Formats: sequence, C-alpha cells, structure tokens
Amino acid sequence: MTTQPLSAERAFALDFAAEIERIASGVRRALSTELNRRGLVVAISGGIDSSVSAALAVRAVGAKKVHGLLLPERISSPTSTSRGRLLAEHLGIEHEVFDIAPALEALGCYARIEEVCRAVHPGYGAGWKNKIVLEGGLEGRYNHFKLVAQDPAGKIHEARLEYRQYLMIVAATNFKQRVRKTMEYFHADRLNYAVVGTPNRLEYDQGFFVKNGDGSADVKPIAHLYKSQVYAMARFMKLPDEICNATPTTDTYSLAQGQDEFYFGLPYAQMDLALWAYEHGEGAAALGAALGISEAAAMAVYADIEAKRRATRYLGGAPILMGDPPGAA
Repeated sequence: MTTQPLSAERAFALDFAAEIERIASGVRRALSTELNRRGLVVAISGGIDSSVSAALAVRAVGAKKVHGLLLPERISSPTSTSRGRLLAEHLGIEHEVFDIAPALEALGCYARIEEVCRAVHPGYGAGWKNKIVLEGGLEGRYNHFKLVAQDPAGKIHEARLEYRQYLMIVAATNFKQRVRKTMEYFHADRLNYAVVGTPNRLEYDQGFFVKNGDGSADVKPIAHLYKSQVYAMARFMKLPDEICNATPTTDTYSLAQGQDEFYFGLPYAQMDLALWAYEHGEGAAALGAALGISEAAAMAVYADIEAKRRATRYLGGAPILMGDPPGAA
C-alpha cells in the first residue's frame, strides 16, 4: 500500500506500446506452441473490449489471419452492428454478419423471457421493452433484481423479481452468448483458427460472463487489463472515435441497459478504481475519498467485490473430475 492519493492516473498508468507488443507476442507464441492454430476468430460487438481484442489480434498475426464475426439478434442495437462494421473495415479484416435471432427463436429464448415479463407485469405485450436492474449490494443490503418494463406509451413499470423469475430470464438470455460462441467455434474449426475471448479484468475478476458462452475462448488478450486501460489502449491504437467514445452497455435487453445497472452497481471507471484499490490493499477511507462516497459505502463496495468473487468462482473453473482420467499428468 502507498501513501500517495488514490487516483486513476496512478492506478492505470501503462506503457501501451510495450504492452501491445507483449500481448501480440504472447498470442503468437500461444498459437504456435500450445494451440497449433493458424489464425484468430473474433466476435465483434461494436464495444470497446471486442474492438481492442480484434486490433490486438491483427497486431499479433496480421489482418489476413483474423476473421471477424458480427452476430446480431432481434433486440441488438443497430449501432452495435454499424460500429462493428466500422471497426472491421478500419482493421482491414475479413468479416461477416450472421443474425442469430432465428436460432434463439427456435430455442425459446424470447418466449421464455416474455413469459416472465407477462407474469410480473400483466399488461406486458407487443411493443413493450424490458431490462433487469440490480439493487441493494452497494447499500450494504442483499442484492436483488427488478424487472423494469416500458409500455408502448413510454410509461415505466417496475417490480421486484422473484428468484426463480430472475433465474429464468438470465438462463434464457444466456442462450445469446452461447449461440454466438457456437458460431465462433464453427468458424474457428473450419479455418483452423483459435477463438479470442474479450473480457476485461473487471469482467473476468467479477464473473461478468457466461460459462460456455462469452467465457469460452482459446486466448484472452485483455483479461488482465482494467476497462479504463482498454479505453486508453483503444485511443493509443487510434481506433475510430465512435468506438473509443462508446458507452458500455450489455446490449442484451430491449431497454437500454448499462453494465452498472445490471451487475456492477457503479460506472466502470469507479468500479475499476475500486477493484484496483481492493487488490492493492487500499483502505475503505481512501477509496471513499477517491470516489466521493462515505467510508461505509466504500466498505460495501469491497464487500460486493468479495461476494461476486465467491459466487462466480466456478464460472472459470475446469470440470470437477471424480478420478484421474487416462493421460492425466
């Protein structure tokens, strides 16, 4: 721990040129010595994480050996696809668009979500939109979720979700990440490429990914970088301003939803600093002063970080075996 004031400038300082080369070299080494693959597949959402991951992939193996996928569905923002195209064209990589909505429809993704929405908001129907909002944890209370819906007239309706209702919506929306990952591995298999995972450090540490969905990958080039550093790296790499200035969203629900609403509780820049402070042994008073919140509120932030680590530890784990399989070291 240091006596210097806690600040983003101190926490996230990085030699970006050296770090980019270190990551690119590591990816090349992984492809040649461990994965035995000839290129990289990246699903591009139009967000900052997938954009920087795609740019790093190009730095590692060249544009001709990177295949980009844009995988929209029924409620994806058109902006996500347009930014994804912009990024792919900027990097000069081969890319294609595949609408996963028919697959999600066949799997019952949309029907299951709408079933819960109608149960919680009886008037829910055509033209309505929805999202889930997290509350409680940063106030020192147990986390709980609300279903926020907007009717066609623009009126907002809110109601607390029962646990099973919450699980049903999350399980159904997880189809989206898992179907996308299926498409990524299809193209990886046909090209003999490896799949690039795009979580940043905050998402990776706090379990903000879907097991066997966006959590699956062969290489994860930015999992050690805070999101604040990912934004700074995007600017250093001169990615398009539209991408560098994009606000993080989940792009999962039909109502616009920030990641802080659904999972983290704080905007990413504050949550980044909180995680850095936690990892470096900074006291709650120092964090509170840096974020402009009380020491008690900062302690609740630390408690929430610990709780998410405990609850999501299994997401990144290997299968639990009941004995040593053949060939085990």
